Amino acid sequence: MPAQAPLTTPVLEAARLRKHFTIKHAGKTQHLHAVDDVSVVVRPGEALGLVGESGCGKSTLARLLSRLLEIDTGSLTLEGVDVAGIPVGRFASSPQRRLIQMVFQDPTESLNPRFSIFDAIADPVRMLVKPRSRAELARRVEAAAGQVGLAPELLSRFPHQLSGGQKARVGIARAMAVEPKLLVLDEPTSALDVSVQATVLKLLAKLRRQAGVALLFVSHDLNVVRLLCDRVAVMYLGKIVETGPAREVFAVPRHPYTQALISAIPKIGKRPATAGRLDGEPRSPIDPDPRACRFHGRCPRQQDICAIDPPELRAVGPGREVRCHFPVE
Repeated sequence: MPAQAPLTTPVLEAARLRKHFTIKHAGKTQHLHAVDDVSVVVRPGEALGLVGESGCGKSTLARLLSRLLEIDTGSLTLEGVDVAGIPVGRFASSPQRRLIQMVFQDPTESLNPRFSIFDAIADPVRMLVKPRSRAELARRVEAAAGQVGLAPELLSRFPHQLSGGQKARVGIARAMAVEPKLLVLDEPTSALDVSVQATVLKLLAKLRRQAGVALLFVSHDLNVVRLLCDRVAVMYLGKIVETGPAREVFAVPRHPYTQALISAIPKIGKRPATAGRLDGEPRSPIDPDPRACRFHGRCPRQQDICAIDPPELRAVGPGREVRCHFPVE
């Protein structure tokens, strides 16, 4: 089972983050609410899973937390230092950049085809660590490669000469080379074969144990999140709708949407569960009705109040929160 994270100062703490994208259509200005009033805490050494269906805002939130996108409003601290106000371009070379590194979804697209594997891993080291000599740079690159199980002879090759699993290891080594405190992983195994996925997940668990790095794991694969993560946050149309210890959330989901997600997990030898099955389509994220719950229209538990009074995220037990007027008992 995943180790429990110590109760210490958070590596990352985000409060009321918001990101809206402006859309102009037929002379009319609209706003796509990608992330709305989201708060996230990641503690040293823990693994937090962020789940939800495609288009719910998971990847946008991951990029906000990694400071790859500008934040509209809200606060974001890394080890107690507020970084929300640092422009993305300037943050790329700031001392806090080392603390949080991102591993991208497609290992092929995220690697420069003109860089050797050595240079791909060395690039962030040159920018953020500024080694004093070529020998020091080589030591760091070789150590990071060894940490993820990349053979030394692969360092002189180029991305097109590597398998998908090897390229995934390069992406992780590149992130680990600057000794981060938190890895943000955006669907890091979705482009890989199932057998390779298992190898990469074992590698991430090993890095967490041995290097003490925390993980924010963005995924639509609930089985992976259940195995890898201590806590889980469920996202729906730009908002967090449920958080809690992974074991408890998967055993007893409290939000109707979480219940529907978990009931849809395939089970060998069993028919799909009918409890929690959803009808209808998600609401549009473009200028959603501020008076209604985002889940209204699909929710099997909805009442009249859900259309006129959007629920807040509230505690429903130790370490558990749910955004629902009528949570599942």
